[in-house]
Amino acid sequence: MDKSINSNTMTAPFQLHPRLQADCIPVGHFELCQLLLMNDSQYPWFILVPQVDGLRELYELSKAQQHLFTGESNYLAEQLAILYQADKMNIAAIGNLVPQLHIHHIVRYQTDKAWPAPVWGKFAAIPYGDAKIHEILQQVRTALVTKLTPIKNCLPF
Repeated sequence: MDKSINSNTMTAPFQLHPRLQADCIPVGHFELCQLLLMNDSQYPWFILVPQVDGLRELYELSKAQQHLFTGESNYLAEQLAILYQADKMNIAAIGNLVPQLHIHHIVRYQTDKAWPAPVWGKFAAIPYGDAKIHEILQQVRTALVTKLTPIKNCLPF
């Protein structure tokens, strides 16, 4: 299944799943993926969503898109680990409730309230306040656009 990286050549416009729209805050985008912040202040939790309509699984990306996704995901994970001084990065694509392909990048600490268990369904989300959202967006965007990288940097929406 060869789907284009460039949204200008796709037959259908990309639509973000309504649940992701409701639960997340837009951060920016890479060449392939949108970057979202999960609105749960208990963990630094980010989500990459390939901007290709109709995807459910990573293997549905073309080989070129798989390569691009891997670069974007690894770059994001590395920068988040540095920025937040992570003990561990949890990276996963579950998709049981939201079928649209999206990959979670969660900064974990041995001191977080869910450690060492997964964060899914453990505790109800505690939304960020507006000032904290602004602070996080500024920090993450700065961290992602100032690093030298062979992939395109994250750009705000």
